[in-house]
Amino acid sequence: MPAIAAFYAGLIGIILIILAMPISALRRRLKAGIGDGGDPRLARAIRAHANTVEWALPTLLLLALAELNRAPPLLLHICGIALVAGRVVHAVGLSSTSGASRGRVAGTALTWVALMVLAIWDIWAFARLALV
Repeated sequence: MPAIAAFYAGLIGIILIILAMPISALRRRLKAGIGDGGDPRLARAIRAHANTVEWALPTLLLLALAELNRAPPLLLHICGIALVAGRVVHAVGLSSTSGASRGRVAGTALTWVALMVLAIWDIWAFARLALV
């Protein structure tokens, strides 16, 4: 069973709840049931949450598949930590400004590195296991 991937999926789940809370609070305060009601704070909160969903889910899938294909635990933890740290740093950066920020750049870089390393591992695992 992919216990390491489950751990990082759990952390991402907690991050998603934390990111959803300001959205709900702002929606109530602004009476904005759908969309952002033209409020830039709500728009940033929605994007921070959605961006985490958009990038974390494919990366977690690759993490789980890499674990099932016997990737080294250290590699899995490095990628899991990069993913979680990347999503947190990115969300903080995006929540503070809609423009460029170091948090957004660093968070994107960490997430993309984890995604690329895991994608390459999974392709290599296929080649190693299926083409023998």
